Amino acid sequence: MRLDTPRDVRRPLVRRPSVSPDAFGRFAEKFARYMGTARFLLWMTAFVIIWVVYNLTPGHFDAYPFIFLTLMLSLQASYAAPLILLAQNRQEDRDRVIADQDRRVNAQAQADMEFLAREVASLRMALGEVATRDYLRSELRALLQELDERRDGADDAGAETDAERETPTT
Repeated sequence: MRLDTPRDVRRPLVRRPSVSPDAFGRFAEKFARYMGTARFLLWMTAFVIIWVVYNLTPGHFDAYPFIFLTLMLSLQASYAAPLILLAQNRQEDRDRVIADQDRRVNAQAQADMEFLAREVASLRMALGEVATRDYLRSELRALLQELDERRDGADDAGAETDAERETPTT
């Protein structure tokens, strides 16, 4: 604490509880998820049946039968509806973010595929001008055959000169 800076003299009389919007949103999602389960429906049905059966007996506590039950169910619905809407909005926001990411990934994948298609086309064009393995083999076979023919021709000519040397000329 520094002495040359004034203190904040305003202090709230009552501190407001700080609630993280994300924490409240997570609570709303859990609540909405629970309300959509069969367990919730079974518990709510059991509660309503017990309430109705108890209030049909002579020792019931509700002076006006089922008015308090209607009030409680209305109160529960009035809190449930906004919480469910909040959970749906959060889900829509997540879906929107995921869709944007999917669009970006798809655009990048398409750009990559187009680039690769161009590269493959350029490689095919370049390979049209490059000697392939089959082409080199055929050329080497032709050269080998030509060398064999020359050697056979040279052997035939060499055999004739040897024969001429052995025969005496008179």
